[in-house]
Amino acid sequence: MTRWLDGLEERARHHVPAHILEYVLQGAGASVSTAEAPHAWAGVRLVPRVLRDVTHIDLTTRLLDTTYQVPWGVAPTTLQRSVHPDGEVAMARACAEAGSLLVVSSNAGTRFEEIGATGVDWWLQAYLPSDRRLAEPLLERAVEAGARAVVLTVDTPVVGTKITESGRSIFELVPSEHLRVNFDADYADQPGAEKATDLGPADLAHLGELTGLPVVVKGVLRGADARMCVDAGAAAVWVSNHGGRQLDRVVSTATALPRVREAVGESVQVYVDGGVRSGLDVLAALALGADAVLLGRQPLLALAEGDGGVRRWHAELRTELSEAMRLAGAVTPGDTHGLATP
Repeated sequence: MTRWLDGLEERARHHVPAHILEYVLQGAGASVSTAEAPHAWAGVRLVPRVLRDVTHIDLTTRLLDTTYQVPWGVAPTTLQRSVHPDGEVAMARACAEAGSLLVVSSNAGTRFEEIGATGVDWWLQAYLPSDRRLAEPLLERAVEAGARAVVLTVDTPVVGTKITESGRSIFELVPSEHLRVNFDADYADQPGAEKATDLGPADLAHLGELTGLPVVVKGVLRGADARMCVDAGAAAVWVSNHGGRQLDRVVSTATALPRVREAVGESVQVYVDGGVRSGLDVLAALALGADAVLLGRQPLLALAEGDGGVRRWHAELRTELSEAMRLAGAVTPGDTHGLATP
């Protein structure tokens, strides 16, 4: 039987312009890391428990100070309105219905207040510019619209080169209203608007003080860096290689995750993304120590079919993870820890 999830890309080709789909699927450079990611999760081996009562599976998960109905969420992705006209609003409606976390890209093509009005629990993903003051209006708008945390992306001092068939940047090919609508209109023209190349631990404390929100650090692959983030005040660390879209040939997140978990201990939450394609992959990530799994490309491809597609994606993932947990002898996400060998 063919999995519905396996057909996401092919069905998206009927709805999404070719240059947008190319952008969604591609990685940086030769896309080595992007291609390797799903295989890395497939290489994780599980060691199930037996003689456990698995009649009732409880997928609820507490992330920071909020309880969600599932241990996964939607990672920040841009150009959602180029994938489907309803964009982030459709994504948010589906996540609200599923009780999952939504992380919103700072490049979103939908106003934060429209996203918040859906009732979804959401966090803001942000970059910091060279002139930190230029980020303040964006952050203030997110706080006012109900963001519950700020996710600082730290693996992008410059944007990794992506090779396209047209040779042009995707941002030259999309309508301006599909991108960065929550920034001041003249943001990109301001001196110091380029991405900061001097991020440091002090930026975490500054973000927390400025917004009054927990700060999650996204883009961590080394245990020592994860420990540094926690010592600097990070509420959680997010193991990510940006979907292979920054430095190509970086280590897979499946490989990095256990090292990060070991470095920060059990008292700090650790999230992971990158190449997750199934409920079994989610189980593997949880078993390796993740508190939650974030997915980017899959829900974006599902969005090609509107909020109904994203609802179906959530439902399929729930069915697959529930079965996998039963077979592994785990009834809660926390029960899965230690059930895998990398």
